[in-house]
Amino acid sequence: MKRLIINTMVLGLLLGVSSCKKYLDLAPTSAASDKLVWSRVDYAELAVNNFYHDLNYFGSFSSGQSDAGMTEGFTDMLKYSSMTYNALMYIPNELAYGGPVLTANYVSVYLGTWSTVYDKIRRVNEALSNLKKYGTALSADDASRLEAEIRFFRAFLYFDLLKRYKEVIIYDEDLTKISKQAALSTEAAGWDFVEKDLLFAGQHLPVSTNAQGRLTSGAAYGFMSRAMLYAKRWPSAQTAAEKVLAMNYTLTTNYADAFKSGNSEAIIQYTFDKRVFTHNFDFYYVPGGDKEGSGAYGTPPQEMVESYELADTGGFPDWSEWHTTSGTTETPPYAQLEPRFQASVLYNGASWKGRTIEAFVNGKDGYANWKTDAVPAGRTVTGYFLRKLLDENLNLNTDNSTQPWIALRLGEVLLNYAEACYKNGAPGLANDAIRKIRGRVGLPYTDKSGEDLMAQIRQERKVELAYEGQYYWDMRRWGLAQTAFTGTRVHGLKIEKNGSGQFVYTYVDCDKQDRNFPAKMYRVPLPVSEITNNTSVSQFPEWN
Repeated sequence: MKRLIINTMVLGLLLGVSSCKKYLDLAPTSAASDKLVWSRVDYAELAVNNFYHDLNYFGSFSSGQSDAGMTEGFTDMLKYSSMTYNALMYIPNELAYGGPVLTANYVSVYLGTWSTVYDKIRRVNEALSNLKKYGTALSADDASRLEAEIRFFRAFLYFDLLKRYKEVIIYDEDLTKISKQAALSTEAAGWDFVEKDLLFAGQHLPVSTNAQGRLTSGAAYGFMSRAMLYAKRWPSAQTAAEKVLAMNYTLTTNYADAFKSGNSEAIIQYTFDKRVFTHNFDFYYVPGGDKEGSGAYGTPPQEMVESYELADTGGFPDWSEWHTTSGTTETPPYAQLEPRFQASVLYNGASWKGRTIEAFVNGKDGYANWKTDAVPAGRTVTGYFLRKLLDENLNLNTDNSTQPWIALRLGEVLLNYAEACYKNGAPGLANDAIRKIRGRVGLPYTDKSGEDLMAQIRQERKVELAYEGQYYWDMRRWGLAQTAFTGTRVHGLKIEKNGSGQFVYTYVDCDKQDRNFPAKMYRVPLPVSEITNNTSVSQFPEWN
């Protein structure tokens, strides 16, 4: 999307120039500017480019998932390393622990997106309105393609609202219908709106497997396969996924390559540019040895490590020997674990940037005692560091992060398809999809049925899509979050060297208090501003 980033700047200049008239010229220029932009395809494309930034905003490299870090931090997938640094570490821990802090206002601030997303929806609807008003000079193909792009982004935004709030206020491109007193729709009406927009986008966007250009039909149908799982519209989800699977996307041979630029399974990719647009993901999550005093804001806990299977045979190793609080010198079976573990988690002794990770007390990367050490300063509280989504070629002393955000890929679509097929009573198709996912990383698979099949789908989504912003929301939509994240804690391995130079692994409690996910957290509360200014809505009953 380098071209899109640069062109967005060009558009700003264009619009600025169009309004630089002599100060005595009192004729309004806004309508003329709109007419100019939307009557030419090259200018219209520049205008639409602005919406592409939202693909990154809701990804793991930005704050749209949550103003309190990655949502994986509210689960057993990621442990934020300190009760300091406010939203970067303190707040996600508070959200995970729950309790009295989970007030409507608190949750709305850190997990809500209402006002921000509606600002974005307004801009999208204005664009669509202008396209229909001034785009009559465009070719029919260009007009329908641009409308499809805009409607994709509208569906993309409403999806975010619906997965959080369930009931939303629906606005389309008829700007005369905007009202401060608009009522909430039903959840079904909201999903109707999203499905209709995505279906239009899928039908009118070009078919291409190039994820580095403009939106494609595969992007629309792929995202539709995700959205329809949340809507529980299993036939629509299956059909949308089948559209994508009929295209020429292919799984990367190496799982780790699925997160690199221009790979064969990327369907929607947001690209950064070292010269103009970077992000800070590496700075927050690298091992401390990469840059003194930085990194390790969040690290994988032992629970996540134990979610990975043995590479050669499948199945899970027996970790009981390492669940001792007295310590053991036996080396954990890291080297025996599947490729998805190797690509996602850094452990003591792992190879990284031409060196060996030292996740032990006083090691180069180091270990920090949860709560006892106030600031992690790049040290791990779990005995592990995140590897997935980090750039092994990046020198943080000279550069910021530029690895791309893969917003949608074939691996996810296959798992969306598996879940939809299971719900539609087609276990054979679901098993086939799972076999492809596991086959890419060399894991065996035996067909399953019933709840065993659904459990396998959940397992594959957890490890295949780890740290891609899916797990927390999956657990919520499955209705499993309350059980899984209440009365539970995450753990790690504290690693020390004994007098003989052997590593001693000790099982430690990395929470030191229970986590809590009350039932009301299945829906994000409405912001106070909406309730205050709109008499047609009231706070959801679970938050009163």
